[in-house]
Amino acid sequence: MIRWFRAAVAAVSIAALAGCTGGESARPQASALPPPPPQVGVVKVIQQDVPIYGDWVASTDGYVNANIQPQVSGYLVRQDYKEGSLVHKDDVLFEIDPRPFQAALDQAKGQLAQAKGQLAQAKGQLGQTKGQLGQAQAQLGLANINVKRDTPLAAAHAIPQSQLDNDVQSQAQAEAAVKTSEASIQSSEASIQSSEASIQAAEAAVETAQLNLGFTRVRSLIDGIAGIASMQIGNLVGPTTVLTTVSSLDPIKVYFSISEQEYLALSAKMETKGSDLLRSGSQIPLQFTLSTGAIYPHPGKIAFADRQVDPQTGTIRIVGAFSNPGNILRPGQFGRIRAMTGFRKDALLVPQRAVIELQGRYQLAVLGAGNKVEIRNVQVGERVGGAWIIASGLAPGDTVVADGTMKVRDGSTVTPQPVAANPQAK
Repeated sequence: MIRWFRAAVAAVSIAALAGCTGGESARPQASALPPPPPQVGVVKVIQQDVPIYGDWVASTDGYVNANIQPQVSGYLVRQDYKEGSLVHKDDVLFEIDPRPFQAALDQAKGQLAQAKGQLAQAKGQLGQTKGQLGQAQAQLGLANINVKRDTPLAAAHAIPQSQLDNDVQSQAQAEAAVKTSEASIQSSEASIQSSEASIQAAEAAVETAQLNLGFTRVRSLIDGIAGIASMQIGNLVGPTTVLTTVSSLDPIKVYFSISEQEYLALSAKMETKGSDLLRSGSQIPLQFTLSTGAIYPHPGKIAFADRQVDPQTGTIRIVGAFSNPGNILRPGQFGRIRAMTGFRKDALLVPQRAVIELQGRYQLAVLGAGNKVEIRNVQVGERVGGAWIIASGLAPGDTVVADGTMKVRDGSTVTPQPVAANPQAK
């Protein structure tokens, strides 16, 4: 009896479960609702005049860097400047042992005096020889008279033939004396010329010796800051030895490199008078930002551009000049140069985060009628602070998606929420 009761209860339970299941499946299913449009941040396109700035890594260098090298060889005996101090042109920085050069000067002066003595002696001999020539010429004249007078007398046997022979002999001796005197004069004149040449050589030797003696005092070639001495007292130095370097620092040079493309673009603007940044003496100011982030208080200007583009880096080096009172800037410092390279009138600006870059193409999600999104290809220009200039593909008054661009696709509907655009750099 009990076994039968349990079986009946089980059958009733199974039937009840089956009835419940059938009832649930018979009920109608509720329909699924479409998701709401995604919420995105949108901004209005800004149209305004925008100055364009370039920004480049820069380094400083002395306007003039003069390596101080001796012009003679010798031992350093003295250092006359304080390292790192301001020196002036012609200040004595080092001294070389002057004694060998003083001895060479004394010797050159002695040779000069000797050459002058030889010249005086040659001039005295010339005067004496000229006197002998005059005497010989007088004797020759008398001999000529005697020969002319006695020749017809001897022919007429009015005088002995021996007297005429004596006259002829005297005439020959006088002629020989004249020739000898003339030769002596030529020799004396040659001696004078030789002595004068010796004097010139001796004077040049004295001047050279004086210069070498002066070169033992090594002087600064420019006004500037003198660096650390590379040689110590007692070192043997020569013309190839760099003793120290003096740098002219006011003004100071700042080097920075721009790409070949930037150079060509700026050159084209110069031709159309849109920008004269690369022109020597340009009035466009340069701003120098120090490595600490502080802006150097004195603006600079372009000094010149290098003659060539570096084929290894594809850049050309530009040199700016900055006033440097107090020599605050020193060679070897790094920073950044900023300068206005152009001006865009009525430029269209959008936040940089609104621009979608895909495989080298740039797109914007533009909000249209009915809050529908159009994915539009655009051409971008320069970046200005947190904004991007749109060169084409956008119109004034358009609204673009700035936040949530990953949520939208072409033709989709969105829920726009105005957001603030990042301010662009002024």
